[in-house]
Amino acid sequence: MSLQEWIIFAILLAALALFISGRWRYDVVALLALLTAVLTGLVPAGRAFSGFSNPAVITVAAVLVLSRGLQNSGIVERISQLLGRLKGGLTIQLGALTGLVALLSAFMNNVGALALFLPVALEVARKKNLPASALLMPMAFASLLGGMTTLIGTPPNIIASSFRQQVSGQPFAMFDFTPVGFGVALAGLLFITLIGWRLIPARRSAALGGSIFEIENYVTEARLRSDSPLAGKRLREIAAFSEAQTVIIGLVRGRERRMDPSARTVLQPGDTLILSSDTLGLQKLIESAGLELVGSKRIEKPQLESEDVAMSEVVIAPDSLMIGATARSLNLRAEYGINLLAVSRQGEVLRSRLDRIRFRSGDVLLLQSHVETLKETLGILGCLPLASRPLRIGQPRRLLLGLAIFAAALLITALGWLSAPIAFTAGAVGMVLARVVNLREAYESIDWPILILLGAMIPVGDALETSGGAQRVAGFLLTFSDAVSPAWTLLILLVATMFLSDLVNNAAAVVLMAPIGIRLAQGMAVSVDPFLMAITIGASCAFLTPIGHQSNTLVMGPGGYRFGDYWRVGLLLEGIVAAVAIPLLLTIWPFFP
Repeated sequence: MSLQEWIIFAILLAALALFISGRWRYDVVALLALLTAVLTGLVPAGRAFSGFSNPAVITVAAVLVLSRGLQNSGIVERISQLLGRLKGGLTIQLGALTGLVALLSAFMNNVGALALFLPVALEVARKKNLPASALLMPMAFASLLGGMTTLIGTPPNIIASSFRQQVSGQPFAMFDFTPVGFGVALAGLLFITLIGWRLIPARRSAALGGSIFEIENYVTEARLRSDSPLAGKRLREIAAFSEAQTVIIGLVRGRERRMDPSARTVLQPGDTLILSSDTLGLQKLIESAGLELVGSKRIEKPQLESEDVAMSEVVIAPDSLMIGATARSLNLRAEYGINLLAVSRQGEVLRSRLDRIRFRSGDVLLLQSHVETLKETLGILGCLPLASRPLRIGQPRRLLLGLAIFAAALLITALGWLSAPIAFTAGAVGMVLARVVNLREAYESIDWPILILLGAMIPVGDALETSGGAQRVAGFLLTFSDAVSPAWTLLILLVATMFLSDLVNNAAAVVLMAPIGIRLAQGMAVSVDPFLMAITIGASCAFLTPIGHQSNTLVMGPGGYRFGDYWRVGLLLEGIVAAVAIPLLLTIWPFFP
């Protein structure tokens, strides 16, 4: 191999290792890979940021804004309302939920579609006494399956379309993905609805006794004795009496109960504090602050709420700014006005000191704050509530406008009147001008790490091609394909992309595999279409791990799943996808059109 080939393979292997480790975010890893490629001369300095001008990047951003508009229109909430009235057992409920998530994922961001139905699924599980663990993972997988069916269903499809345009001058059309994608999605949905959910182990957090957290296990009442050194001091000064983080949830004075009291409140002997602290911290606080445990009754969740103060169970989304931070570093109480009461990870309530827990994507948090503060802050922090959200009813103008703009963008693209980047950008601007989405929501809806990943990895993918690395890998596969039929080569490419997407972001998987697929097709003197289609399907099959796709990560905490739970269903599902996809690809996208 040439020196350039050695360098590009070393860069890609290092990037893959960092992607898999999760130590750094994937956009940071992508930028490091790009900078290394530039410094080693593989990517010319003048083209270092050419990836950000790629139509795929613009299209992904515009589609995300359109997805937010579809969400704001209220159509999903109306569907959810109808779903709540559906009769039947687990199979019926699961079929309806997975079908709706897959349908929405074909036209909007699949993580967004799943997030909208997550509280709906939990509510259905509670009302109908169904295991939530049997609903959430199938819904996550359904969001991936639905994304296979249209151009805008998932970023990998948009990226593959841009590669096709580079090779043949013509991108994939809106519904070119539908014949194969729909067949694969249908087979996958039937499997997870009828069989797959039975393979999922039941986890403790999936029990439907209500909250994941048992309030009385970590909330305590303590009364100030007459000789307490806290008497006459302000509430905020309690931190000086304990080494651990102590959260003051409420204060009882006589017959008055104040939830989330002000930090300036002056304490008096006889006041009863409702507080949350770990065992060691509580012991030290009682000894140093002259408190006595009340403990005469159980403290239930309604007692910790009022008209203005509420408690909420939320899940940390994959793009949350909380990931890798702690309650102390975020300064949740002072900066955001929120009390962190408990953290659950993979179904287990963490007993460590709350201020030292580093948050992960999929963690479930129990928060307390003023109602309005919670509404405003959850979006900023990147958390999703696990209780049903208020329905957007009584907004027919917004509903009709949102649907009309979205449908117009789809129609214009499908008829070929405008290219996808132009049509969807126009649709995104239309959503803003029609006030279906405001500017703040438009910018918040864009998944900036994905865009940076794409913009950085596209030049690296080009370097794989120009250095001869893609030709080297394709040549190895072509040597093997001489002994087998082209269909087996297509299957190998599909399976390889599947396993890669289980470890790294699916957009990165397409950027890396597309040059190899194109070289394979050229080496075999056949159409590139079946190879690019196989890569897009494989990139949407991150079913084996919770880190392969954001949808999988999102349900891990609420479902109480462990890392190894995913492959129990995912391995069979990937086998079914491969068995269905290859015949469909060979029929609809033949090697010799």
